[in-house]
Order: sequence, then structure tokens, then C-alpha cells
Amino acid sequence: MLLTRLPDKMTLAAAVLFFLLTLVSNSRADRDFDVRHRLSTVTRYSAVKDIVDYSFQPTDIPVGCTPIHLNLVARHGTRSPTKKRMRELEKLASHIKELLKDAKEKNLSPQKVPAWLLKWESPWKGKLRGGELDTKGEEELYQLGIRVRERFPDLFNEEYHPDVYPIKTTQVPRASASAVAFGMGLFSGNGSLGLARHRAFAVTSESRASDITLRFFDCCQTYKDFRKSHEPAVDKLKEPIIAEITCALAKRYEFNFTRQDISSLWFLCKQETTLLDITDQACSLFSPTEVALLEWTDDLEVFMLKGYGKSLNYRMGVPLLKDVIQSMDQALKAKEDNQAPGSYEKARLRFAHAETVVPFSCLLGLFLEGSDFQRIQKEEPLDFPPKPPKNRSWRGSIVAPFAGNNMLVLYSCPANSSSKYFVRALHNEHPIAMPGCGGTDFCPFEVFKVCMIIFRLLCL
Repeated sequence: MLLTRLPDKMTLAAAVLFFLLTLVSNSRADRDFDVRHRLSTVTRYSAVKDIVDYSFQPTDIPVGCTPIHLNLVARHGTRSPTKKRMRELEKLASHIKELLKDAKEKNLSPQKVPAWLLKWESPWKGKLRGGELDTKGEEELYQLGIRVRERFPDLFNEEYHPDVYPIKTTQVPRASASAVAFGMGLFSGNGSLGLARHRAFAVTSESRASDITLRFFDCCQTYKDFRKSHEPAVDKLKEPIIAEITCALAKRYEFNFTRQDISSLWFLCKQETTLLDITDQACSLFSPTEVALLEWTDDLEVFMLKGYGKSLNYRMGVPLLKDVIQSMDQALKAKEDNQAPGSYEKARLRFAHAETVVPFSCLLGLFLEGSDFQRIQKEEPLDFPPKPPKNRSWRGSIVAPFAGNNMLVLYSCPANSSSKYFVRALHNEHPIAMPGCGGTDFCPFEVFKVCMIIFRLLCL
């Protein structure tokens, strides 16, 4: 009898051990979980700028190579919610009052009601305007400007002139304000204004209706039609996740939450975290697993409507890519002609939106998996980003957080036998692999140019 029962006891013991290990593992995962990293494109720059792919080994810049030109494409910094979203939060506040009244009538246990909900009102209640750059966004771009100057001192050692350091932005105030904040950091100490010795500098922009370089998404009617027709399909893909979490929260708190409530509470979670440094209110309603799923739905939307989900999304950004290559060609020619310092452009600095940075990242082939680069060259559709708990490269919080940026730095390497000029790719200030350049971050300019021209030919 003992021999026949022993396997059952061993199986039971193994099951108990597995259960305990799972609890410990989940507990550790929950402790390591940081909602500040999980807010898709509503993530603050400081929370994610130093999250890198440690499996990628950056290239050591060869001795004798010096940077001669820099291209920057940056998103505006952290901003306040738009008027439309502020009205959404006011509607949420009204509905929460109804839910609380209903809970009181049903004599629900006080433990079921999160304390913060009892007196909650939207922090943006009564505001007449929205979408402007927040003070945190100002600081993000100001500090970025300082770091760029410190990292590339040889590029920013010239007397300021708008032809040497052109700063371009869209006409949207949060983008132009970001450009100003960046310029204040970049040129701080080099002027005569105030105690910080700031200096005046020029920021230029094109009309919204004709800005095909930085607001191509607003100038392309084909894209507008595509987005309008595909937004319902994106919502349909997100619907099962929202429905599942709605049921879970309704059961957890015994509130008659609607799907719209859950969408609005998730939006509130992102705004509270990013703008107010509050993570123990709206965000605390969701488990780490639920946050990961909600983040995935946001990332899926970015993928489909701004990223690799449709080649149109990034192909319309070719005028920006063309502008980048043209600036490099001009810098290379100035170097070859031995032009005098101060007579040619050393950096082209651009400030725009997620709808600009995401397509530009796609044109560079960033954040692709396996053979995806070959597939986008053939304009084949890519698979959706894997659903949690699977890992994925495509994360909105990494691809285009507030103040997210791509820098392409042109280097002169006279001693190199294979090429005299190289391009280094930096994403959020860190070297990143370019699949079209053999998976390196430091690519011969001729190779980079041919790789990028492939996209241009596809768009002719």
C-alpha cells in the first residue's frame, strides 16, 4: 500500500512546491513591476530613457573619428491632456459619483470602495485649454539640450547662427515650446541674458497645411482616410481586453463599471502618473497583469495606425528622411571642400510629435524582430506585437515616450580604409541597431544612404 501511495504523495508535494514557487515568483514580479514604465506613448522620458537592449553591443567609435553633423528628430515633452480628454475625465467623475451612490444604497462593504474615489474630482476640472507643454516637459527638453551639447562639444563650439544650428518645429505650441526649452539648454551660458547667460535663437516652422517634413500625417489625405477607416478595427481588437478587465474590476469592487469607465480610468492612471507623480489611485485599481494588457492595447494601436502595421504609415515620412540625407550630403561636401568653420550647418534640430517620431523610427528599421526588415522591404504585413506575457520589442514607452528622439550623427573617419564617413544611430540617446546596416549602430554612410534610398524608391 505504501508503494502505491508514495507517487501520489510525491505528486502532491511537487504540486504544492510548484504553487509556492509560483507565488514567490509572482510576488517578486509584482514588486519589480513599475507602472511608470508601462504607459505606452504617455510615458515620461526620465522613466524609460535609460532602458536599453543589453543583448546589443554598441560599436566602439574608432580612434580618429570625429562627429561633423547631427540630425535630431524629437517628440515634444510631457504635456497636459487635451480639452477633449479633460471633458472625458469630468464625465468619469460624474459617473463615479453615481457608482458611489449606488454602492451606498446597496450597503456595500466600505473595504470594497477605494478611499481616494470618495472625494475624487478631475484635477483638470474647469480648465479651458489643454495640450500645452507641462513644466516637466520643459525640463525634459532643457536637460536633453544640455546633454547633447556635453556629448558633442565639437559640434556645438561655434558661434550661434541659425544657418549653423537651424531649429525647426511644427506650428503646434507644445512642439515649438519644446524646441525653445531644448535651445535654452543647448545654448545656456553662451549668451548675455539673465544670470544663466541665455541667448536668443531662432525657431522656424512651416504652415500646418504644407508641412510635409514634420507633419506629413496632416498633409496626406490617403493616410487620413486610412486612419479613419481602420480606427474601428483597432477598437475591435482592443475590445476583448477592455471587456475582460471591466468584468474583473466590477467583480473586485462590486461596482457596475462600464467599458468606457475602464478606458477612462486607464487614461487617468497614465495622466496621474506622468503629470502628478501619483501611482496609488487610478493605477492601483489594476493588477500588474491588467496594466500590461492595457499597455499592449495602446502599443497595438500605435503599431497599426502609426507604425509597421501599414507601410503607408511610414512611407509618407520619406520627405523627412530625404531632408536628413540631404543635410548629411551637405555636411560631407563642406568637409571635403574644407569650408571655414561657421560657414556651414553642423546640426539640424527638429521637434514634432509621436506621429512624426514613430514613422521615422520605422523608416530606420528600428524595433524589428527577426526577418521583419526583409518583410517590410517587400511591403509584407508584419505580425502584431506579441501579447503579454510574451516579450516584445515594440513598446510605445520606448519607441516614442514624451521627448523621445532619434539622433543620426555623421562621423568623419579619415584613417578608416573601408569608408571615410559613418552614420551612428542613437535612440533616446543610446546606440541602436539598424537592420539595414547589418544590425550595427555605426554604418558606412554609403551603405546607410543606399538602405534609405530603398524606401524613397518605394514611395516614388
